[in-house]
Amino acid sequence: MYDDVKDQDFIIIAVAEESRGAQTAREFIDEAKPTYVTLIDREHHVADLYNMVNVPQSVWIDEQGRIVRPTETAGSHDSWRAMNREDMSLPDESAAIIAKAQETYVNAVRDWAINGAASKHVFNREQARAHLQLPDANVALANANFRLGRYLHDQGKTDEAAALFKTASDLRPESWNIYRQAMNLKELGPMGLAADQGFFERVDALGSDRYYPPPDIEGFPTELGFQPPD
Repeated sequence: MYDDVKDQDFIIIAVAEESRGAQTAREFIDEAKPTYVTLIDREHHVADLYNMVNVPQSVWIDEQGRIVRPTETAGSHDSWRAMNREDMSLPDESAAIIAKAQETYVNAVRDWAINGAASKHVFNREQARAHLQLPDANVALANANFRLGRYLHDQGKTDEAAALFKTASDLRPESWNIYRQAMNLKELGPMGLAADQGFFERVDALGSDRYYPPPDIEGFPTELGFQPPD
């Protein structure tokens, strides 16, 4: 998509939130072969600034620096929760929903790149403000604990870091960014993915609740796409 619209005064900046840095993130970036700007954010500054809780999330910013779509899922859908955790396969129905979600979101981004402020997907100031989720005191405290934990981990003080990571995750359980990074700093998961049994227990605890609220985009699939655990 980017190659189609890169001459429309449009740029994508992709940011890997990864405290291990290139050690972990580079292989995924190299495999994707991006033609747009790709950065590695070891300190999770972007997640803190835009109140992000997991990847992939996105924020749309226009030429004047105004947020025209606040932080939202960048085409993700809870249908992935139908995944077979042994072989990571997906039922065809769930895979189709995910594909539709991704296509719908990419098409919305393309429309914005081509039409700019005239795009039907651009929020005005009032709409953007209504969709904005601001961090509260618990989020700020969680981020501070997480930041200090990362610093102590870099200094080799892993026990002290682990205690702060737990405090951060307890304060902000909805942030899989915090939980998964803390887990991945302790031990890389299978295939480098930050997903252990504790992570999937958090997923199951959601029941029929969605983790990813569908973005306010016409045509984005709203069906559940998975069978909630008993």
